[in-house]
Amino acid sequence: MDKAVQGIEDLTGFAKQVIQETGNEALAYYGKARPGERFDEELVTKAELHLMEFFQDRLSDRFPEHQLFANNQEDLGYSHEDKRYLWVFDPLDGVANFQGGIPLWGMSLALLENSWPIFGAFHMPATGDLFHARAGETAFWGERKIHAAPPSEINDESVLLTYARFNRHYRPSFAGKIRSFGCTSAHMCYVAAGRAEAAIIARETFQDLAAARVIIEAAGLKICKMDGSRFFLNEYMHGKKIEEHLLVVSSESRTRIHDCLKPIV
Repeated sequence: MDKAVQGIEDLTGFAKQVIQETGNEALAYYGKARPGERFDEELVTKAELHLMEFFQDRLSDRFPEHQLFANNQEDLGYSHEDKRYLWVFDPLDGVANFQGGIPLWGMSLALLENSWPIFGAFHMPATGDLFHARAGETAFWGERKIHAAPPSEINDESVLLTYARFNRHYRPSFAGKIRSFGCTSAHMCYVAAGRAEAAIIARETFQDLAAARVIIEAAGLKICKMDGSRFFLNEYMHGKKIEEHLLVVSSESRTRIHDCLKPIV
């Protein structure tokens, strides 16, 4: 086997294994919110700290020279050394679901080489689902190949996934179903799997989107601004919050979805 191919096999194999191991750790905290608490911040914080430490330990044991993403990420420049690899781990997406015992939550892991994405994975431990892709190749849901749904007319069976409080910002004329499951990466992966036409995302960070970005692009989608202009996720590597709303959609369907969304001024 070619050394480069063997190298990526080792890296992606580690990524898929460690994210599932970390998911097993997360299940010890899942649904354990204190009775009567609408949101148990103490539980969520404890879980996130444990999961981050667990992942750091596994990464240090296997690839001690690799970097782990931080919001004040330093640009070390181009390198051929092991430090060219940067892992971006988000321990919990969908924290309200996680602490409340609702299974739509997960964790994401991306791998970058000299700032270029090469792999992304999103795992939902409560359901056992694993979405993953190598950049520029095929996206998978478990072992099954997935791809964005082909463009079609919007009807009552169409699905648009969005964020909470969406109706405060848009007056939709979307003829199908509008849903929020409370987990951005899950929304993006369901669009990648053809289960929805598009997803609107809001107030995320580089860490939140790094892995799902790889998966949706491998499935034939893109992240764009609401006006259709290009969006560059790497501009947010230094931790700045993404204030503007974004659309996860295929190029062919963007205008059709956009025309169904009238902003509330």
